Amino acid sequence: MAETVFEISKTATFDAAHRLPGGPPGGPYTRLHGHSFSVQATLSGPAAAPVGWVADLGELDLALRAAAGELDHSVLNDHPGLESPTLEALCLFFAGRLKPRFPALSRVAVSRPTVGESCSLALTPPPPPSP
Repeated sequence: MAETVFEISKTATFDAAHRLPGGPPGGPYTRLHGHSFSVQATLSGPAAAPVGWVADLGELDLALRAAAGELDHSVLNDHPGLESPTLEALCLFFAGRLKPRFPALSRVAVSRPTVGESCSLALTPPPPPSP
């Protein structure tokens, strides 16, 4: 019988400014501007004993909010790895912060809800333990 796989998610928000230095010349993306962002981290796996959950959502919440807090009310371009802070680069930033602590991290999604834009990064979860 196949093992049941669940997905659990937490969401955090942050506000930050950025510019896209490689954007079209003279376009609005190269000028400093700001957004409200939302980031969602998803873990996938079986409900494990003894509690019967994939992972502690409280721990995921703290880690996700801490990562978002690094960026909150800052200029994204000032953070290493975010010199060109696209949604794609932000997904990689959050995955890099969370994956070491949460090996079951399977997806990171970053969005700018007020403008209807989003990006998702699918990550490969670790293989299930051998019986």
